[in-house]
Amino acid sequence: MDKALQMIQLQQQLNDATNGENWEEGVTKNGKRINWKRCIYMECAEMIDSFSWKHWKSIHDEPDWENLQIEVVDVWHFVISLALQEYAREFRGGAEELALYVSELAIYETLKQETVLASPEEIMEQVERIMCHVLTPNTFDLSELIESFLRLCYMSNLDAASLYRLYVGKNVLNQFRQDHGYQEGTYMKIWNDQEDNLVMKLIWEEHGVLKPQELYRELERHYNAL
Repeated sequence: MDKALQMIQLQQQLNDATNGENWEEGVTKNGKRINWKRCIYMECAEMIDSFSWKHWKSIHDEPDWENLQIEVVDVWHFVISLALQEYAREFRGGAEELALYVSELAIYETLKQETVLASPEEIMEQVERIMCHVLTPNTFDLSELIESFLRLCYMSNLDAASLYRLYVGKNVLNQFRQDHGYQEGTYMKIWNDQEDNLVMKLIWEEHGVLKPQELYRELERHYNAL
């Protein structure tokens, strides 16, 4: 449960800092309406672009597996956020209760032991299932959404340890973005011809185990050198 709880707590902290307290009510501190379901299906659409799915363009391009995993983790941020909002609205508890639920799922336990790399078509179909979950409000089931997402992790060769590592990295990057003008539109997302997502991933791979504050400092060092 520890890693699941840490991810969920980090998301709660990021949402509190970015959107203000009581964001679970669906409005930010700036009066902007929050729609986590829309966030999920828009990120899922971006995820599909990791594959050369277009029959009229770049038909021989290889799948971008690294980008796929980064996009999966992006969706996880929004799935956690939606789940926290639903738990608050339904008086089911908070981060600890949600983490307990996730950690006891059979598919989450499987992620600790093994994963596979499914075909691009199978992965895209799974992504579209997730989109369907959030695009059908009358039949929305949070449990089915979470399980479908974890199944996507399994199919994308993203085990529990990698999910945690990339999630923490992206969470720190999101906080870094907010601290450097992301909401105001002054943040630079491309660092020397590389998207900041990829730079973050390369820093993890170069340094191995990093504490969140150490990763933040490395991001700052790279950003200040631009």
